[in-house]
Amino acid sequence: MEKIYHLGIKGLIQNLSGNILLLKVDQEKFKNPKPGSYWDIPGGRVTKGQSIEETLKREIKEETGLTTIESIQPLETLISNIEIPLEDGTTAGLVLSIYRCVVSSDPTITLSEEHTDFSWASPKEASELLAYKFPKEFTEKLKALI
Repeated sequence: MEKIYHLGIKGLIQNLSGNILLLKVDQEKFKNPKPGSYWDIPGGRVTKGQSIEETLKREIKEETGLTTIESIQPLETLISNIEIPLEDGTTAGLVLSIYRCVVSSDPTITLSEEHTDFSWASPKEASELLAYKFPKEFTEKLKALI
């Protein structure tokens, strides 16, 4: 039987110092919450009628308040460690298309209710904090980002 996947678009936001914006996810906001929280990068699933870039900009604005991004470049496409519960009781995998987004300064961050905190982390720190959701191949690649 073939596995079903949803497409998620993620923005790996870096400032000019090379630090990466991380958001702490509040799992209590999920349909089937698990205890605890984990770090993530902004993003969400593509909705009908939206392009990848429109999805990326919408999700970044909703989750961080950021509206000005200097550049957007494709970085990686991968299968997430997360399973999404579906209404019929089954689960779907999550394919993540990640884009490197550069901001010119450390802008003011306005969190959505999905998140409880944010942090600017070095690529090495980010690779460790994102290991819950992202596969090792990606977190290892993060360490090399400047």
